[in-house]
Amino acid sequence: MSERTKIIKKQGKPTPRSVSLSDVAKHVGVSTATVSRVLNNPEKVAEKKRLIIEEAITELGYIPDGAARALASRHTKTIGAVVPTLDNAIFATGIQALQSRLKSAGYTLLVASHEYDLDEELHEVKTLLRQGVEGIMLVGGTHRPELDDLLTRQHISHVNCWAYDAGSPKPYVGFDNKKAARRLTDYLLGLGHRHLAVIIGHTTNNDRAADRLAGIKEAMASQGLVLEEGSILQRAYSVKQGREAMQALLKSSIKPTAVICGNDILALGALAECKAAGVSVPDDISITGFDDLELSSQLVPALTTVRIPSAEMGRLAADHLIAQINQEDTLLSTEVDIELMIRDTTAAAPGCKKS
Repeated sequence: MSERTKIIKKQGKPTPRSVSLSDVAKHVGVSTATVSRVLNNPEKVAEKKRLIIEEAITELGYIPDGAARALASRHTKTIGAVVPTLDNAIFATGIQALQSRLKSAGYTLLVASHEYDLDEELHEVKTLLRQGVEGIMLVGGTHRPELDDLLTRQHISHVNCWAYDAGSPKPYVGFDNKKAARRLTDYLLGLGHRHLAVIIGHTTNNDRAADRLAGIKEAMASQGLVLEEGSILQRAYSVKQGREAMQALLKSSIKPTAVICGNDILALGALAECKAAGVSVPDDISITGFDDLELSSQLVPALTTVRIPSAEMGRLAADHLIAQINQEDTLLSTEVDIELMIRDTTAAAPGCKKS
């Protein structure tokens, strides 16, 4: 067994705590009709009272009776997945693999997105629980504390993907984003690059982007280097945003010899802008991505990037959830391998020769 994995043995899975509508009503000091109205017609309840009741529902871990009975009996055969966005091929690939593996085991997948809004993520998870899902796949390890508490209190099988934290008690199927970014940065430093810039996704509510930025900074610090002021551009994940960010870098006084992009889509925009501006890649500037989308190897020049095994994560997440639901011995966490794909968009820094 890999040292990167731990096994937890199932001693019989506790049944989700039975909390009734009347328990919530008694806790708040209102009628059951008022609690029901908050659940079904929240716009008809005064905001102050509604917020108090919603807080009690979360605190007590109440799930409407129909879904609670289905969940307790384990007859729903449904799994939920909540991802940051569906407008990203890397998540689509993982979700497709997750669904395929679940389908072969007789499960149905329900999918929701939260657009990097952790409050919305919590809302979507609650909605899926009301549908009686038996397990939940999440992206990343950073969520609202109420979400983690809810899943723990209700003994809901769950797993966090696209991230990995060896020291965490949370279940993960993913990779260490900080370590992956550091590996990529070390490669560029080995080519003689000392003036780097970063085009990355917004780090707020996105621990994957935050960890990748931290890994870049750590690699540079190990060589006594720092990212210059103005060399970190946070942008939405789109080709247009990548192109606009690259345009800003080319017009600035920073003059990086290499640009690390937070994903391949941003890198595609950066490459397009360099071509439009007459900047040669990689002779004048090196560009890297992150994810290794199918198109990345087909670009001219082909993109140097980090390959993320999204389909493998989807399959492993399905296996993890099914094992938990069936009360089988299962891995607490699994770290998948990433791969540095060295292609044509990177070369030695201008004026340097790779040793």
